[in-house]
Amino acid sequence: MNAPIDFSALKSRQQTAWASGDYAVIGTTLQIVGEQLAEACDLRWDSQVLDVAAGNGNATLAAARRGCIVTSTDYVKGLLDQGSERARAEGLNVVFQVADAEALPFQAGQFDAVLSTFGVMFAPDQVKSASELLRVCRSGGKIGMANWTPESMIGQMFKVLGRHLPPPPAGVQPPSLWGTELFLKAQFGSQGAKVDITRKYFNFRYRSAAHFIEVMRTWYGPVHKAFAALTPEKAADLERDLIELANGCNKAGREGFVAPSEYLEIVITKA
Repeated sequence: MNAPIDFSALKSRQQTAWASGDYAVIGTTLQIVGEQLAEACDLRWDSQVLDVAAGNGNATLAAARRGCIVTSTDYVKGLLDQGSERARAEGLNVVFQVADAEALPFQAGQFDAVLSTFGVMFAPDQVKSASELLRVCRSGGKIGMANWTPESMIGQMFKVLGRHLPPPPAGVQPPSLWGTELFLKAQFGSQGAKVDITRKYFNFRYRSAAHFIEVMRTWYGPVHKAFAALTPEKAADLERDLIELANGCNKAGREGFVAPSEYLEIVITKA
């Protein structure tokens, strides 16, 4: 029989990983995803909106630009500070608050819309996180998410990392489970919510596959920490495998690097 999962220890390691590097270097390139999600959720002026695992604030800014009253949360304060700088530069009034996606410090039904772009999917206790999104959303409100699919380039990248690193504790599910219709309908549809899912693609654009991996290795927390944990020889093996994956996804040929990565755009209407 497997021992209970120590989610607290796992979360602490994840928090350290996301605080390393500088996610904003990659995060700001994903802004279009937040804008499209805000439109898909049909956000209204003066709506109370919560951004969960907000990172440097892509969905936060998208909602604030549409006149919403936004609370932006993450468990990495440094990322919230970057989001705050972006909001201040645009004159947007946003509240930034450190918070855990698995234990949101808000009242039941407090928000008209709850958003997360490539954020809550990385919380280790997936069932608890899904439950919290539902709890803080009002009846008839929207939960909007963008989650990488297992088949996406980013989903495949995490599988490559998994081949080079020690396995996670028994029973821990991969983040890309949030990019499957089965999981989403089990967690939200089973509670009577209406779940609308659209498959979309985000195009990563860099000079080459090697340039893309260099940027991820330097700035993207999980990849940055993976390389730091390996010997130089094993790090070279990981780099080779990641570049091979990226090259296989490149649609630009010799003209550069344009690699589409599939994600699900999810709009859940709470019963």
